[in-house]
Amino acid sequence: MDLLEHIIKSFETSAGVGLPLGNLTSQLFTNVYMNVFDQFVKHKLKARFYIRYADDFVVMSHDRAWLEGQLRLMDNFLQSELGLVIHPDKIYLQSIVLGVDFLGWVNFPKHRILRRASKQRMFRRILVQGVEGRIQSYRGLLRHGNTLKVQRELMNLDWLLSDKN
Repeated sequence: MDLLEHIIKSFETSAGVGLPLGNLTSQLFTNVYMNVFDQFVKHKLKARFYIRYADDFVVMSHDRAWLEGQLRLMDNFLQSELGLVIHPDKIYLQSIVLGVDFLGWVNFPKHRILRRASKQRMFRRILVQGVEGRIQSYRGLLRHGNTLKVQRELMNLDWLLSDKN
């Protein structure tokens, strides 16, 4: 318990709440804390198509009215049981044909593309923080979607930046 307390207190936010992003313990803490929500969604709400990573989650259904009702129940549960609030600007009720924006990708039934903001952030980080180790990491990430054009841009940038050295 002392070690956990030390880890939690080693990070501060301006709001006084939160966990250090990227820290492996944060991922563990999130999974432990949100497990009760997972159980609620799967067993009480009987959501058939539910996925969660950290504090991001997706619920899919053919029935929009059912989704709207479940959203209210999930929001009430998160507030009353976990002291969490769903960000009102991050709720999307739309057809899967438009893609599901989740974890930096826009996911379609048969393919996925990198979200524009994710691509811009990737290139900005390379330009500001340098190439060292990042190119290979991003190339590994890009293998998981329809990203041939982005991969070519990345290779060109790598070539341009390595040519300057």
